[in-house]
Amino acid sequence: MRKVIVGILAAAVVFVSGGCETVSTTNAGAVGVERKQQMLVPSETIEQGAAEAYEAELKAAREKGVLNTDKAQLNRVTAIARRIVSATPVFRPDAANWKWQFNVQKTKELNAYCMPGGRIMVYSGLIDTLDLSDAELATVIGHEIAHALREHTRERVSRAYAQQLVVSGAAAVAGVSEGTANIANMVADVTFQLPFSREQESEADTIGLELMARAGYDPHAALTLWNKMATAQHGGAPPKFLSTHPAPKERIKDIQKNLPRVMPLYARKN
Repeated sequence: MRKVIVGILAAAVVFVSGGCETVSTTNAGAVGVERKQQMLVPSETIEQGAAEAYEAELKAAREKGVLNTDKAQLNRVTAIARRIVSATPVFRPDAANWKWQFNVQKTKELNAYCMPGGRIMVYSGLIDTLDLSDAELATVIGHEIAHALREHTRERVSRAYAQQLVVSGAAAVAGVSEGTANIANMVADVTFQLPFSREQESEADTIGLELMARAGYDPHAALTLWNKMATAQHGGAPPKFLSTHPAPKERIKDIQKNLPRVMPLYARKN
């Protein structure tokens, strides 16, 4: 944890001196995602926090007896995810060397996530309740992997930490405690509680669409997935996956706009 605190303190000094790092986390790809991002927290710090947060989730799931209980379902998720991962070097060559992990948690919740560094979890309720096809499941996994490639968690944590500094004042940096510097908790908050911005979600949709096309999954499945999500929302609380994402109708329009860019990539695989 001391390394985490040191990383935050160093980043805070950079921020206070007006030197927030501007980075291009990914190549543009055929879909042309080129936005540069402002990062306050070092990637190494986020990686350490993500490792701790993910292990905590795995431990909790094991103790409840809900981790990877259906081997066939785990094998299916792993096979689809590996195909998506094989396409990631188009956006980030270094992603080929990430220590990717694939797990399935048995729960009725409709959710999935990919923590920084390629730590994937798919909830069984998403697959079972929506009766997802392989291509629809590839849409979900591609979207979540895109968040990791773009380092959206790092960007979100950086913004949250910058807000803390504004509220607390630069003088508070010298006395930062483990509680305020607990990046593992902040990574978990971003994953499970705090929604990504509309801009980040749009990027994840767009990059995810290209990833699934390059992996040989029909991008049109993204349309059927979000229609299923919209149907699941009717008559009750929205699915967890949907509650932290923009309205399906908005993203369907964006997906339709990007289909002509990715369909040639899909055609080459089939």
